[in-house]
Amino acid sequence: MEKDLIIDVSPARVTLALLEDHRLMEISQEQNSSAQSIGVGDVYLGKVKKVMPALNAAFVDIGDNKEAFIHYLDLGLNFKAFDYFVRQINTESDLKAFYSKVRIGPVLEKEGRIDEVLSPGQQIVVQVVKEPISTKGSRLTAEISIAGRNIVLLPFADKVSISQKISSKEEKRRLENLVQSILPKNYGAIIRTAAEGKKAAVLDAELSSLIEKWEGGCRKLVGSKPPQLLFTENSKATTILRDLLNDTFTSIEVNDESTYYEIRDYIRTIAPEKEKIVKLYKGSLPIFDEFDVTRQIKGSFGKVVPLKKGAYLVIEHTEALNVVDVNSGTRVKKGVEQEDNIFEVNMHAADEISRQMRLRDLGGIVVVDFIDMDNAENRNKLYKHMQELMQNDRAKHNVLPLTKFGLMQITRQRVRPATEIKVNETCPMCHGTGEIAPSLIADEALERQLAYYTKEKFINSFVLTLNPLFEAYLTKRKGFFQSSIIKDFCKKYGCTIKTRVDSELPLLDAVWADKDGKPLDQE
Repeated sequence: MEKDLIIDVSPARVTLALLEDHRLMEISQEQNSSAQSIGVGDVYLGKVKKVMPALNAAFVDIGDNKEAFIHYLDLGLNFKAFDYFVRQINTESDLKAFYSKVRIGPVLEKEGRIDEVLSPGQQIVVQVVKEPISTKGSRLTAEISIAGRNIVLLPFADKVSISQKISSKEEKRRLENLVQSILPKNYGAIIRTAAEGKKAAVLDAELSSLIEKWEGGCRKLVGSKPPQLLFTENSKATTILRDLLNDTFTSIEVNDESTYYEIRDYIRTIAPEKEKIVKLYKGSLPIFDEFDVTRQIKGSFGKVVPLKKGAYLVIEHTEALNVVDVNSGTRVKKGVEQEDNIFEVNMHAADEISRQMRLRDLGGIVVVDFIDMDNAENRNKLYKHMQELMQNDRAKHNVLPLTKFGLMQITRQRVRPATEIKVNETCPMCHGTGEIAPSLIADEALERQLAYYTKEKFINSFVLTLNPLFEAYLTKRKGFFQSSIIKDFCKKYGCTIKTRVDSELPLLDAVWADKDGKPLDQE
């Protein structure tokens, strides 16, 4: 599978499109503005605003217009060490020495109460795990983690965990011993799958950069008053590359020079052998048009999404869940082939639904109404097929078998609002009002324009471009012995009018030109 990352940088935003085998799979936007926005992975010094014992949770001010939420279980086992560090750091000048002296423990009780740990006005270091969605504020955790390509750094932890996807016991042992030998005191780590086979120098360099990032945020704590942003996650472009970059990436195209150098330098750090795939786009067409991204966006973000051979999906969003209805459309067969036909439509629908969930970043509960199938084996095949398709999704998810009503329930991690892109265009006739000028008097408006040109501009020969339907109405005879509206105009104003048609022209619009075809300024 080939993967291409197309990055469109404009003054307002940065838009990233991930293509797999030239098919649009993910799209995300990042605002290009000085205004601070809340993002997953951002770390803040916040202030506790309200403690809610009934919820065993608290609301924290991190500078957003909606207060963020943190539950007792999200404080983490080593919260007491974090809390002591935040309270005492203002009195210490040697950050590294003070950090290493902080004692980890005792751990927070799992069945404890939040009002025994937090109080209104208390300062707390938190990390965003879910962006504000609808009326809800951000979801927070006090277990800070700083992700790199090979290692996730855990401040105030004392253990090393290894990805279960690394199968070799020898490699697990090597990585664990290596990382433990280079980790400073009071730091823990999670070794990611990408670290498999990496040399000590690579892991040591990455670990040093992650520690420097954490220490840089800690320096901001000195003398700061909440809310205060300490440090942010990487940009979306580098985050995608950090998590997905592998041998299947064939190209990274970007149309902005500074972003090009930023990505090239990042690739050089994490995977020097892939540096050559980063390219600066200099074509005349917009970058999304050149790589067919615009057309795919227009065809993928509507309420109705077409499938193969006349079938289609209808996607609806509600506050509680997302609903997908599978329709066979014009694809109808009768007899013994009907079950096979339905099964084929459902399999194609599953392909597109898994893509749509990634593309629109649908989260929460997704209910899919597949076309009913009588064959239990086909229902089981469809369920397994959807599970396989969802393995490519980075978001945490769970797929349940079809119910007896043909419904499949999918839960998918929701960390930010679903991506919505407006694909409908404003009607050129009514300009979005839903109303147009009376068609019965369209010829009167045309006659007023003609009177202006003949009497005020003294022009007596015209080329008139019209929509084919309007042209037929104006040139058709009103009766067997009567002339058309256009001929009546010519007789009344002593002029000649040659008509042309343009199917792209709005229904009642008219474009006047002189006999040489030069457009005339309208009245």
